[in-house]
Amino acid sequence: MSRLTVYDTTLRDGSQREGISFSVSDKLKITQRLDDFGIDYIEGGWPGSNPKDIEYFRKVRQLDLKHSKISAFSSTRRAGIRVQDDLNIQALLAAETKAVTIFGKSWDFHVTDAIGTTLEENLAMISDTVAYFKEMGREVIYDAEHFFDGYGHNPEYAMATIRAAEEAGADMVVLCDTNGGMMPFALQKILQHVRSEITTKLGIHAHDDAGMAVSNSIIAAEMGFDQIQGTINGYGERCGNANLCTIIPNLQLKLSMLIVEPEQLEQLTCLSRYVAELANLSPQEQQPYVGENAFAHKGGIHVDAVLKHAHTYEHLQPELVGNSRRILVSELSGKSNVLYKAREHNIDLSKETPETKAVLDRIKEMEYQGYQFEGAEASFELLIWKALKVHQRLFELVGVRTFVEKIGENGNILSEATVKVRVDNREYLTAGEGNGPVHALDEALRKALLQVYPEIRHFHLVDYKVRVLDGKDGTGAKVRVLIETRDERKKKSWGTVGVSPNLIEASWQALVDSVEYGLMNANKAKMKELRKAVKQFRMEG
Repeated sequence: MSRLTVYDTTLRDGSQREGISFSVSDKLKITQRLDDFGIDYIEGGWPGSNPKDIEYFRKVRQLDLKHSKISAFSSTRRAGIRVQDDLNIQALLAAETKAVTIFGKSWDFHVTDAIGTTLEENLAMISDTVAYFKEMGREVIYDAEHFFDGYGHNPEYAMATIRAAEEAGADMVVLCDTNGGMMPFALQKILQHVRSEITTKLGIHAHDDAGMAVSNSIIAAEMGFDQIQGTINGYGERCGNANLCTIIPNLQLKLSMLIVEPEQLEQLTCLSRYVAELANLSPQEQQPYVGENAFAHKGGIHVDAVLKHAHTYEHLQPELVGNSRRILVSELSGKSNVLYKAREHNIDLSKETPETKAVLDRIKEMEYQGYQFEGAEASFELLIWKALKVHQRLFELVGVRTFVEKIGENGNILSEATVKVRVDNREYLTAGEGNGPVHALDEALRKALLQVYPEIRHFHLVDYKVRVLDGKDGTGAKVRVLIETRDERKKKSWGTVGVSPNLIEASWQALVDSVEYGLMNANKAKMKELRKAVKQFRMEG
């Protein structure tokens, strides 16, 4: 039996969730993390639908992916035209991915009432499109949209649609519960029938409108299906897609199916929170395996029992999925997560030295204040350097002032900022203008530091996100700002974070970290000296 493959559609189907809008940079960063984790297929988007996805497919070719295969997504040809003349098909071909995913109609009701064509023409649309891409040398995954609803209404026709894909040469036929309403016991009977009739490899793509997407996906895996499709954190339209953060550990740790390597599975919690941060969504605390509360214990006999033996109230070791146990009443939380993140930066904090405890205490204090370092790796590394007292300040803030003016109901908004910094006992005072106060601050700080650090001209702010941490405080609520910066010379990006009840202050924190981290990495001599100091600390510890 062939190995079960995992197909991630976070970047396309997942982004259809309300409130998610990934930038091209976001999508590329998530692609890299999914590859590191060991995902087999990454569906990058629909190149015929928008310019952003076209740009993604152009840039993703530059990534050095070790495992994942990128797939582009589109529909079958339109009714009444040749496949070669369909612009969506040509855009899909131009994406130049090794795999393509084609979706077509399985429900006769959709064929006649949604796309307004005949049942025979729909079968030809499926066959022509699959055959065309096989002729072009692509691996073809055929997604049978609304298959289970179509099967329930007209099983003969639903089966005819997937036979058309099979006979045209599809490498994989994926059965889609597009409306997400299938019950496991009914789904199992349909899967058995399809398995007996179709010899091509089979997959499942389940939505979660009835809360059954994970269960239905696991049933398909147990029945020998070849591919599971889903998204990180279950993101998707309406109630979401099958949650890979639940499916993968269930298959690997409960059913003994090797999906990823054990050390990759230990990255699952970090992956979940990383994608949540880039989606600008709060992580789901109650999420199985990766949620903050998945291994949290509070009060009474639970805590007493867990401290004696964790298995009393935990179904597995949280470290297996990169999570950590939290004993809320005694605040013994966060250590293993912090150590894990430190190891990602090649910093060994595992030894019980006073310095290490100081680092951990500082990080826990900041996370309590609202800082999150998933997606802000540069701020995390700067924090470690400062706590270990090996950090070298490149500039010192003397003062900063922002000014925002709007004249009249329809007048333009003027944003100005002045910044005074000190470098090597010399002060630099500059001003900047921008679309808003943060933009103006960025311009002013760059002007000041450009006189000393010319490499800053290569740094560009590419993303800026704000999240309110506690909405009950209204406009006075504390906010978290996440900034992404890119060095165009080195083609490297990094994230930084700031937290404050004042939006400008939170933005300034993230901005200063961004500039400082970029300058440190641009200066090879300083980085070499810094790494040497960290190594010396580890040896002495």
